[in-house]
Amino acid sequence: MNTYRLNTSKHADMVDITEQVQTAITEQGIESGIAVVQSLHTTAGITVNENADPDVVKDFLRRLNEVYPWEDHEDRHMEGNTAAHLKTSTVGSAQMVLVENGKLVLGTWQGIYFCEFDGPRQDRSFIVKGIS
Repeated sequence: MNTYRLNTSKHADMVDITEQVQTAITEQGIESGIAVVQSLHTTAGITVNENADPDVVKDFLRRLNEVYPWEDHEDRHMEGNTAAHLKTSTVGSAQMVLVENGKLVLGTWQGIYFCEFDGPRQDRSFIVKGIS
């Protein structure tokens, strides 16, 4: 299992971690199986989505914010980040990606993203576990 750390610079952001996941699978010697990628936070998720057009990320985050606006005066959670928890639960805290011939099986436009919903933050973590 590999653990990766990253810093986020925005309140909401999607960081392409595809390269780190591929590196982990290579280091773990997985030729055929599954890569499990998991965020270690309740306000940051993992998703697979388009990585060719940066506007997809902008639209993705904007639409999530429309559904879960940051400020809702009826939220009772004292940290004030209920929207971040809801976004993470919607996106998911983990993803599985097939591995074949030592490579992640992703479509032409797909990438794996660490989704920050309560940043900016220092020392965010995600893990990659290959299963053969």
